[in-house]
Amino acid sequence: MRKLRVVTAALCLLAVLLGNAVAQNKSLYTRLGGKDAIKAVVDELATIAAGDARINKKFAKSNLDRLKFELVEQICAATGGPCKYTGRDMKTAHKNMSVTEGEFNALVEDLVAALDKFNVGANEKKELLGILAPMKPQIVEVKSQATGTPLPPNFKPAPPLKTGKPMANVGKGGNK
Repeated sequence: MRKLRVVTAALCLLAVLLGNAVAQNKSLYTRLGGKDAIKAVVDELATIAAGDARINKKFAKSNLDRLKFELVEQICAATGGPCKYTGRDMKTAHKNMSVTEGEFNALVEDLVAALDKFNVGANEKKELLGILAPMKPQIVEVKSQATGTPLPPNFKPAPPLKTGKPMANVGKGGNK
């Protein structure tokens, strides 16, 4: 009888370990909950950032619909999802914004708050931030911890998304 209990316990432990291994083999996109979950986090991030005086001036000229659409596509693609990011590269998108290190860090804090609202696991948060962190040198133009700096007048935002096109085609051709 005791041998049966030991075998049963060993099988249960093996099942748990295999279950964890299978979960780790899933893409980050899947573990985050797919595109709808990414959209929800991006919507929450936009709400938080709009109310964050440390960074909201940097979005004063941005087309919010375009920004959210492209951020969802970028995260979807970067995490192993079926999306293809067709927006501007980060250096071009942030050119002449004078984004400071402090503002970049504030946005990361806002992203973490959005992820926390949806109870995203610590491993998934760490993995996502690890994917996004290499973009920092392409975004930050000012080596300063200052926040709340105004958007320079020479900043030219991307145009709004063109309407009347299916979402699958948005971002292609003349929409960049």
